[in-house]
Amino acid sequence: MSKEKNRPIEQDIHEKTCTSLAEDLRAGNLTSVAITEHFLARIHERNPRLNAFRLVCEKRALAQAKAADDLFEAGVDLGPLHGIPYAAKDLYDVAGLPTTAGSPLLEDNIAKRDCAVVASLNRAGMVLLGKTNTVQFAYGGVGINHHHGTPHNPWHALPHVPGGSSSGSGVAVAAGMAPMALGSDTGGSVRIPAAVCGITGLKTTVGRVSRAGVQPLSHSLDTVGPLVRRTMDAALVLDAIQGPDADDPTTSGRTFGSVSKEIDRKAKDLVLGVPRRVFFDDCDSEVERCVRDAIATFESCGARVVDIDFDEATQAMELNPRGLIIAAEAYSVYADLLESEGAKVDPVVAGRIERGRDIPAHEYIKTVRSWEALRRRALDRLADIDALLCPTVMIPPPSVEEAMRSLDDYTRFNLQMLRNTTIGNILDLCGLSVPCGYTEKGFPVGLMIYGRPFDEAGILRIGRTFERMTRWHERRPDLAWIG
Repeated sequence: MSKEKNRPIEQDIHEKTCTSLAEDLRAGNLTSVAITEHFLARIHERNPRLNAFRLVCEKRALAQAKAADDLFEAGVDLGPLHGIPYAAKDLYDVAGLPTTAGSPLLEDNIAKRDCAVVASLNRAGMVLLGKTNTVQFAYGGVGINHHHGTPHNPWHALPHVPGGSSSGSGVAVAAGMAPMALGSDTGGSVRIPAAVCGITGLKTTVGRVSRAGVQPLSHSLDTVGPLVRRTMDAALVLDAIQGPDADDPTTSGRTFGSVSKEIDRKAKDLVLGVPRRVFFDDCDSEVERCVRDAIATFESCGARVVDIDFDEATQAMELNPRGLIIAAEAYSVYADLLESEGAKVDPVVAGRIERGRDIPAHEYIKTVRSWEALRRRALDRLADIDALLCPTVMIPPPSVEEAMRSLDDYTRFNLQMLRNTTIGNILDLCGLSVPCGYTEKGFPVGLMIYGRPFDEAGILRIGRTFERMTRWHERRPDLAWIG
């Protein structure tokens, strides 16, 4: 790629997807350094108000971008993500950088090596801009962090919650500070911020992507995945990070084909299930309207939509008393820290983790076995259905003031934001949230597309089909209020 062909950077570069940036790079319209400089400038301009990034590694990013350009000049192309910037949630180990998991107690936790996912993206030629803020220990669906600050949902000048726990990643992509950001999803932490920030988020199946080197919360439920603007970008990232890793036994023996090559095929003869209960119960009327309109869009284009009794969703909620599994597994990770430094932990987060201390082993084992049986029944129920459709989050995002008015208010909002997503984690489904409309106040609404385990290609293809039929994914927040 000749440097002489490079043209001045376009002002709308932050509106571009990973896919379109890759096209510009190969056409010689942009360099990785120019793209990276643009996003760094956006971060410096926007982050003081939005608080998406915990740490910006400018020198590192520019060095990686220069190396990407040098490879292009030498005729070496590492693939579709080569030279594209991204951000990582502050759970991901990056050699030489702290992994704080949103807590001041871990600010000296310097990683000795890159986690498996970051190493994979390095091999793909991506450029790390920095690390994004998260809920403390990634334990919360609202997105509040009292110590590092709560990222500001970019869709309103008044602070509204960004969704958690991948709060900074959601805000960074929605506000054009990164074209892609890594998140993690234990009970909805990729899909919730994607939904309320108006972008796309992919929850992968446990065992599809290595979690080695990602600060854990729940071994049974933790997954990692991207937050992006388009489904194709999610597919390209999944192609780069999926597959077996000896350091994560859940991935053992698993190999996968290219997802990006599969999802561009038009989905035909779709059978889409709409659960009659649970997911729509007590749903905000504007959220339900947007999701019902999205379902009608699929019907108008020839998909067969069937109402189903998905009783397994109700049973999943019943078999998750007090968030038993997450609490027990989180306590096993953080017990020593709580014992020695508990007074310095966010009391809401500490209280949720400490519930795990009193869970008897027999109750934990009984619940795990009950989940295994429930997952088998759910698979049987979905045997003749390509995907389930439902709201990602049952309510629009509340203001930070509303969410923090009292512990009862926080707890209520947290449960409402997590309800529809946690069910998918318990049932071991893969899930995709895509924008499907907006409330009268201008907040995004997310459509959840649930698929069978390891059918990420299927749900991404359905999401891609929805993108072809609508333009919700093209809308961006007006950030004029930042000044």
